[in-house]
Amino acid sequence: MKEIAIGILASLFFAVTFILNRSMELSGGSWMWSASLRFFFMLPFFVIIVAMRGKLRPLFSEMKQHPVAWVVWSFFGFVLFYAPITYAAASGPGWLVGGTWQLTIVAGVLLTPLFMDRKNGRMVRQKIPLGALAISCVILAGVALLQAEKSDGFTWNGFLTGVLPVLIAAFAYPLGNRKMMALCGGRLDTFSRILGMIIASLPFWILLSITGWATAGPPSSSQLLQTFIVGLSSGVIATTLFFIATDRSRHNPGQLASVEATQSAQVLFTVIGEVILFQAAFPGTIASIGIVLIIIGMILHSWYTKITKERAAREHVA
Repeated sequence: MKEIAIGILASLFFAVTFILNRSMELSGGSWMWSASLRFFFMLPFFVIIVAMRGKLRPLFSEMKQHPVAWVVWSFFGFVLFYAPITYAAASGPGWLVGGTWQLTIVAGVLLTPLFMDRKNGRMVRQKIPLGALAISCVILAGVALLQAEKSDGFTWNGFLTGVLPVLIAAFAYPLGNRKMMALCGGRLDTFSRILGMIIASLPFWILLSITGWATAGPPSSSQLLQTFIVGLSSGVIATTLFFIATDRSRHNPGQLASVEATQSAQVLFTVIGEVILFQAAFPGTIASIGIVLIIIGMILHSWYTKITKERAAREHVA
């Protein structure tokens, strides 16, 4: 239950991403700057945190052992996650991007067979937790209703600019996160792992920012301020909270899926934020039903986590 609460709190800070990315897009800011600046701002925060904890040397030692893996999975977990998200912000309001992002709930569950666990002295492939998958589909149905009321119709161009990029991000984020957890094997704490992934992905962010400068010029002062807020709220606070929750759940596929499902709360927080900041209309009947389904789904995931923990404890005793 504690991991679920941490995940929901992380989703609150993650919602800032969808709201401010849309705000920057409306004001003419380049998505390339919105994406790269977030990680440039995150870097000094995590360097200070990890240095104060005396963990820099172990981090660099760990990265030297598997440099290619660090670059590859950091690219999946950070670059293929955040660059498509910011690109998609041009296609519609934050709730639309945030709602489509909930595909990651099902994506995380479907990726389970790609990972192995050690049982009775041998490596065994993890199985898809069907209970978590079924509950995730309830949340996904709620998100679909939330979007159905506000969407203006589906077009091929809308799919290419608004859905496909987020679909890529939805699979890349849990894949990169889980692969990095497996690679580190609990030898690094959450702060060190995030810093390592930022450092490993820096070449891609530098290249993207150079492209942004060449095509759109330097970022405005407003974009600098808003990306700093996104970097602090979503990049530092939310990412740390979410990684802590997933770290604590990494040995239980059902519980891990439940933690990842807490990201569905981002839709609720994004809708509320847009109503307050942009005077958007409140959700109608269909969207309200969707919100209820999302809440029910999160409650069911909490219940599912509890029973899977109890079952695992009984099996361990036996």
